[in-house]
Amino acid sequence: MINLAIIELNDKGLKLSIYKTSNGRYKLVEEKCQPFKLGEEIYSEELLRPKTKTDLVEVLKIYRKMIESYKAQKIIAVASAVLLKARNYHGFIEEVYNHTGISFTILDNEETIKNVYLATINSIDNSKGYIINIGSYSTSLIKYNRRTILGSNTIDIGAVNLLTDENGNARSLDDMIKVVSSEIKKMDLLSTIEEDSLFVGTGDAFLAFGHIAKKIARYPLDIDNNYVVSKEIMDKTVNFIKGIDLERIKKIKGIAESEAGSIGGSLAIIKAFYDLLNAPEVTVSTACIREGIIHSNVAVPAQEKFNDLLANSLDCYYEFNHDEYSINKQVYQMALILFKQLKVMHKLPRYYVKPLRIAAQLYDCGKIINYNEYAKHGFNTILYSGINGATHRELLIAAFICLCQDLDNFSLADWMLYKDIVTEEDLDAVRKLGVIVKLAESLNASKKVVITDIICDILGDSIIMKTVVEGDASFEIMEGMKVAVDYKKVFKKSLQII
Repeated sequence: MINLAIIELNDKGLKLSIYKTSNGRYKLVEEKCQPFKLGEEIYSEELLRPKTKTDLVEVLKIYRKMIESYKAQKIIAVASAVLLKARNYHGFIEEVYNHTGISFTILDNEETIKNVYLATINSIDNSKGYIINIGSYSTSLIKYNRRTILGSNTIDIGAVNLLTDENGNARSLDDMIKVVSSEIKKMDLLSTIEEDSLFVGTGDAFLAFGHIAKKIARYPLDIDNNYVVSKEIMDKTVNFIKGIDLERIKKIKGIAESEAGSIGGSLAIIKAFYDLLNAPEVTVSTACIREGIIHSNVAVPAQEKFNDLLANSLDCYYEFNHDEYSINKQVYQMALILFKQLKVMHKLPRYYVKPLRIAAQLYDCGKIINYNEYAKHGFNTILYSGINGATHRELLIAAFICLCQDLDNFSLADWMLYKDIVTEEDLDAVRKLGVIVKLAESLNASKKVVITDIICDILGDSIIMKTVVEGDASFEIMEGMKVAVDYKKVFKKSLQII
């Protein structure tokens, strides 16, 4: 297990991210950010001011000490191409190295696109589509298919430099939309848009947009990644922003002050893409350059990562949250056996296998908070664990399945908070699958694979589960029978395990 540090220098400032890595998996353990208006300074003067250089070096010295305290074995320092516009950038990079030993690499447009792409396809489970990445001073459209970049276009207009014209006069939202639309139309990728493609929005602009859109839609989940914004909600968001001033925008939860000032430019670009692409919806991704970098520097082969995004995400969580007694994967395997064997009783479609997989593999995640009520605390742990490869609905169903390991935890009032996301069928499913997960855990009670298979026979008002064993399964059967009461509540039959 080693630690890896990533330092990013861009138009908004400096960011330090420290990751713990193990067996090709990674976990963010520290993050610090210091704002600097580098873009504004460089674009207006084509220089880094002496005070700015001094302040940056001082912050980097502090970052260096933090990196040493975390015993990070590798440092990757990157700077955005905006730095190239400063005539004195060479001297600055040398000064940084002389004072801190940190060597910066400046990312060109091709490297930036590669990192954005890698981060995005590891955050959204989709093999074909278009990525829209909005920066402060540029915007890119990336086309991909079967996990390969097919092409990209970049325009030198971003959320910040769109705000004013060449004379420094502020543009109205309508004027900004016209300006950016005319530039977007020059992208040759627009002529090859395929109807069944997914559109994914990345960058701070889309994150801020997503925060506001969720407020407008009264969306009950505070999850940024994989949030889908419909054309209707986009139009409502545009109208909302038109009607409020900057100070009110700054007060919106989740909107950084640096993003609030350029929200008009962000919105104009997003609106232009929606209209020109004729997109019914855009999926927001939290993907960022640092995540592309971490994916390029961990040991798991790229093909393994891409084959099953959910499996890789669950394995990543498991890598840093298991001990020698963990049986999470055994519980999932048993839950899957029970799901198949009890199909004639639960009558649930295959759609629920993915939520079941998440809930079963994270069945005990709430123990980090409270051992005795881990099923209850597992609800929020699953929802906000950062698991990729599942929709918000699938994550929500998985969280309720975990909760329903103890049926007394379930509250219809809590369920109704999410009525716009889940369905009536989901209500029936979470209770049944919660009991299945609890039964799967009980049939692995000795922490060893004693029961290898289950064969179910339905006899009138009873169901008999015949265990296929390798050793003495008396403890597992005893624990499994403790689930009989809840089993009868949801399946309306008595349970007998032999």
